[in-house]
Amino acid sequence: MGNDDTTIGTRLRELRHWRRMTLAEVAGLAGISVVYLSMAERGLRPLDRRSMISALAAALRVSESELTGGPHLGTDPLQSGPHAAIPALRAALAMNAIGEPATDRARPLPVLVAELDALRPAHAAGDFIRMGGALPGLIDELYVRVSEPADEAAKITAAGTLAEACRLAASMCHSLSYNDLSQLAARTAVDAARLTGDPVRVSMARVEQIGTAPRVWDRSLALAERAAAELEPHARDETGFQVLGMLTLRCALSAAVMQDGALAGHWLGEAQALAGRVNDDDPAGNWEWFGATNVAIWRVAIAVERGESGRVVCELASAADPAKLTVPTRRGCLYLDVARGLAREKATQDDAVTWLRRAESAAPQWFRNYPAARESVAFLLTRARATAGGRELRGMAARMGVPH
Repeated sequence: MGNDDTTIGTRLRELRHWRRMTLAEVAGLAGISVVYLSMAERGLRPLDRRSMISALAAALRVSESELTGGPHLGTDPLQSGPHAAIPALRAALAMNAIGEPATDRARPLPVLVAELDALRPAHAAGDFIRMGGALPGLIDELYVRVSEPADEAAKITAAGTLAEACRLAASMCHSLSYNDLSQLAARTAVDAARLTGDPVRVSMARVEQIGTAPRVWDRSLALAERAAAELEPHARDETGFQVLGMLTLRCALSAAVMQDGALAGHWLGEAQALAGRVNDDDPAGNWEWFGATNVAIWRVAIAVERGESGRVVCELASAADPAKLTVPTRRGCLYLDVARGLAREKATQDDAVTWLRRAESAAPQWFRNYPAARESVAFLLTRARATAGGRELRGMAARMGVPH
């Protein structure tokens, strides 16, 4: 089947031949034109929209990971290094259970809480190497503290900390394309959060669970809408508003992937209203960085998902205050989405390379492992001339392990 060194278009062609389907058959089932599909298979059109990947996977009756490719290991240390922690994370998540920890020793609970807090900057920076070095052992020890608490207050603290550690693990595994492991970690985070009895803590875990769930977008939308409705009566402070805001953004993205522009707009409006109740002076201090700046970033992502391109995307991006783009992964997401939009028009493809480079500089480990970034670089390589832009792309491709 597909090979991780190829583009989505190449894997698409291989899967179509494997299914013995014609271009017309796949295009008809996916709701796209035969011409676009043919060009995508040849790398002449990008396949970076969630809705299109979802539709093609459904037409071919395969998982989306068959199209996007699984975890990729290259020679660049910032690209391949994060994957070294995956076996230990898998063991920690699979071999522990409440009441049956895999180890019998753990440091004092305040030390574990402090260690998790110290990982938050690494999460914001997409520093998976640092996260992966700490999370497996931290999860092991937190299971001990949840299973053998000193008192009820300690159990609640340990359970909340375990939920957060598993949530960060889910986010990291999702970014590295270990989808089964990300879903296990997210499910574990929800179960641990429930032990706290705190609806806001449970909703934090649900945000990650929805984000890492299999790409069945109508179900994702239903899950996000239900989670938002359940949290709303309990959102009484800034943290509650921030968590509720992230759920509304998940609703908006799912609606956009389903190409329901009106519903996506409704949920973006809800997110904007919640952002008005949150201090955005320092977005890095907010839960998952929710605030007006983050809503502006998600507006760009949703516009790109809806098919916007070229200068329109740049105009939308200008709504994000540069002085508040302090979170590296958020900055990287914004720059990559702008690049994706610019790459769709011939007149702006040279500018797309500049934005890709900015995205890589912002969060290199995240960028070099992200399927949409790999697809954008691979697509632009087919259009590149023997210019500085072409050299820049070939450098990025080498660091990402993309054939060039």
